[in-house]
Amino acid sequence: MHISLGYGNGVIEADIDDARVDAVLRPNDITYPDSEAELIRNALKNPIGTGTIKETFGPGESVCIVTSDITRPCPSYKLLPPLLEELEQAGVRTEDILIVFALGAHRKHTPEEIEHLVGTDIANQYRCVDMESDDVVLVGTSSNGTPFEVFRPAAEASRRICLGNIEYHYFAGYSGGIKAIVPGVCSHRTIQANHTFMVDERAATGNLKDNPVRDDMEEMLGFLSVDMILNVVLAPDKTILHASAGDCIQAHRAGCAYLDGLYRFPLKRGADIVIVTPGGYPKDLNIYQAQKALDNATYAVRPGGVIIWTAACQEGYGSAVFEQWLDEANSPDDLIKRIRTKFQLGGHKAAAIAMTEKKADVYMISELEDTAMENMFVIPCTDIKTALKKAEARLGLDARIVVMPYGGSTLPAVDAD
Repeated sequence: MHISLGYGNGVIEADIDDARVDAVLRPNDITYPDSEAELIRNALKNPIGTGTIKETFGPGESVCIVTSDITRPCPSYKLLPPLLEELEQAGVRTEDILIVFALGAHRKHTPEEIEHLVGTDIANQYRCVDMESDDVVLVGTSSNGTPFEVFRPAAEASRRICLGNIEYHYFAGYSGGIKAIVPGVCSHRTIQANHTFMVDERAATGNLKDNPVRDDMEEMLGFLSVDMILNVVLAPDKTILHASAGDCIQAHRAGCAYLDGLYRFPLKRGADIVIVTPGGYPKDLNIYQAQKALDNATYAVRPGGVIIWTAACQEGYGSAVFEQWLDEANSPDDLIKRIRTKFQLGGHKAAAIAMTEKKADVYMISELEDTAMENMFVIPCTDIKTALKKAEARLGLDARIVVMPYGGSTLPAVDAD
C-alpha cells in the first residue's frame, strides 16, 4: 500500500504491507454540498434554538464577530459574506461591526494573514483586529473559580456572534461553540484557570458528558451572552460539509453529532504501530498545534506500541513556555508531575505529550533539529520508512498498523470487548 500524507505544504510518502494494515482512518462516506454558500445561508435562515439574524439583531446595535486565528482551518472568508449580508439586511451598519480574531495564547497576525483569513474586501471594509490579552474586563467567575476576563471590545458590544469549525479537541472534547470566547478572547489568567481541569480523566477527546473543561467554559454564558454561533464541519480538503447556526450549545451539539458520523472510528484492537499526521499546513505549523493529532493517535495504539508522528513544524515549538518546560524536564514523568502540582499554559502541551509517551514510544519525522525532538523525549527519524524499520525491530515484522492521514480530525475508539 502506498500512502501519501499531508506534511507542511506538501506530502510525505511511504509504502507499507497491505496485509499488516488494520485500518486507514479516512472520513466515512462524504456527501459534498452543491454550494457551500447556500449551506451557510440555509443554516443562518434556520437557526437552532434562537431566532434568525433579522429577528435578533437590529439597527443601532454594535456587533462583535469572533472568529478563528491563522492556526485554525475555519474558513472565515466563506462564513463572513453570508453572515454580513444578513446583518446588513437586519439594519446593522458596517461601522458597528467589529471582527475579532480569537488568538487565545497564540501569536498575533500580520496584515497579510488577516487579509488571507477574511478576504481582501472584508479586510478593507470592516474593522478586523486581534484580541489583546491585556485589554480585558471581568464579566464573572465560574463555580470552579475561573475568572472570565474577556477582551473588552467583545464584552462591551451589544451583540456577539461566534464563528468556528468543529473538530475533536484533546481535553475540551470538541472545538467550536463557546471556545471562540473561552479561551479565544480571554486573558491568560482565564485560560490557565480553565485548562487546569485537563488533568481530569473526563476531560477527554470527544467527550461532552461531565467534561470539567467544557462545563467550566460554558458557565461563561451565564455572565455574557453569545447571541448566535455559526459552526462548520470540514472535509479533509477543507470543503464545508455541514453548517449549524443558533444557540451556543444546541447548535454546537448538532455539529458535534455530525462530526461523529464522519470521523469517529471503532477499532477491534489497539494497533502495534500507528502512523499519524495532522494533515499538513496549518495543522502542523508548530508542535503546539500538531500535538492534537498525536493525542488522537493515543486512542488507536496499544500499550507499549509505537506512534510514528509526521509533522513539519516549520515554526518550531510554537510556545516559549512549552519549550521551557521541556528544557527543564529530565523525563516524561517530570512533566506529568509538574502539571498536576501547578498548571501553566504552554506547559500543558508538554504534559499532554508526556502522557502519550507513557503509553507508547513516539518516533517523529519533522523539520525540527534532532535535538529539539529529543528534548520532547521522542525519537527522531528521517522518513516513514526509517521509522517503520525501527518500530519493526522492536515489535516484530508482523506488527499491526493503523494509518491516520487526518490525525487531528479523526478519533479512534477501541472496542472495550
